[in-house]
Amino acid sequence: MAEIIRMPRLSDTMEEGNIIGWLMKVGDKVKPGDVLAEVETDKATMELENYVEGVLLHIGVPEGAVPVDDIIAIVGNEGEDIEAILKEAASSAPQAEPAAASEPVAPKATPAPAPVVKLAPPPVQAPQASNSGRVLASPLAKKLASDAGINISQVPGSGEGGRIIKKDIEAFIASGGANASAPAIVQSSPLPDFQYGDVQVTQMRKTIARRLGESKFDAPHFYLTMEIDMDNAIAARKMLNKDEEQRISYNDMVVKACASALRKHPDINGSWNGDTMTYHRDINIGVAVAVEDGLLVPVIKHADAKSLNVIYGEIRELAGKAKVKKLGLDEMTGNTFTISNLGMFGITEFTAIINPPDACILAVGTIVQKPVVKDGNIVVGNTMKVTLSCDHRIVDGAKGAAFLQTLRDYLVNPMKLLR
Repeated sequence: MAEIIRMPRLSDTMEEGNIIGWLMKVGDKVKPGDVLAEVETDKATMELENYVEGVLLHIGVPEGAVPVDDIIAIVGNEGEDIEAILKEAASSAPQAEPAAASEPVAPKATPAPAPVVKLAPPPVQAPQASNSGRVLASPLAKKLASDAGINISQVPGSGEGGRIIKKDIEAFIASGGANASAPAIVQSSPLPDFQYGDVQVTQMRKTIARRLGESKFDAPHFYLTMEIDMDNAIAARKMLNKDEEQRISYNDMVVKACASALRKHPDINGSWNGDTMTYHRDINIGVAVAVEDGLLVPVIKHADAKSLNVIYGEIRELAGKAKVKKLGLDEMTGNTFTISNLGMFGITEFTAIINPPDACILAVGTIVQKPVVKDGNIVVGNTMKVTLSCDHRIVDGAKGAAFLQTLRDYLVNPMKLLR
């Protein structure tokens, strides 16, 4: 009997997947484990695996965006009637209930499907080979290269680690392939590989726009900024890193300090639910990590119970996974508080939009050396500005200020972080 394959929900925030291309065509025999297509989610580009044996009878969407649970393919026995299957699936789909006569509701406009825009290649890297000498490339890229008679090792890869993907093959073919001796047009722009004009929005970018738009306009934000003396933190970090392979960062210290402060201020470690507020017993710190398409927020679970060395190791492992879009769903969910640190870029102060479902997010700036007054004397000091964005529905100004005072105490007296 034929099996319907639907767009799976591959992450907790995913509402639709974008089919980049199919590796199989109608009429191909398939077995469990075969890769049918490549799907871009809001978090990563993933391979869609088949789970039944048979013949690919139907491809619902050759390319483009598909809502979660919509039909994308049918696999069954050769010659089966797929029209009957599609009609049955359509008739069993849940229908919206009609609005009551006393409460008319204007019909929602159906948005036109977004056009598929071919992206020009971003800055590329030379193809990277694995330890076995195999060039890193997606299955779809390999198939396209094979069909076009291209030696895939000659194609520059724009994916993570130089991985060759579909658009790299398309760009290689468009440029004349291996026979192209020079580009037809000389770019005078200082960024010739940048994609100007209209660009198809990725699933990750769509999710960032939706979630942060909802947060900014639904949650009434207010901001509290504090300048913290970091002299003792600098000295403590030097001591901790002396003759050690692990190099504790200031961000590791901020994560630990926030977790310890949240244990003393549980009313900051909360979420707004409409009719209820949730104060979380667990302290799970989200750490914003910049990736090519935006931001991912891996989560350090039970951060208050972990040492600086453990926090150091987890942040680096999760940030590494985030860069190559290999984070698991459990590694990106459960946050109760988030930290966004732009200090490494020389940013002294900024405000961040709250990361749902948190009540607060801490924006961390760089450490600045400047004249300060200590014991009545002007001396050279090191300070760092932090800004706490708060959801006013759950956190009031006095509560946020008290949290920042405790956070400052931990960073001014960093030996408390070693308890």
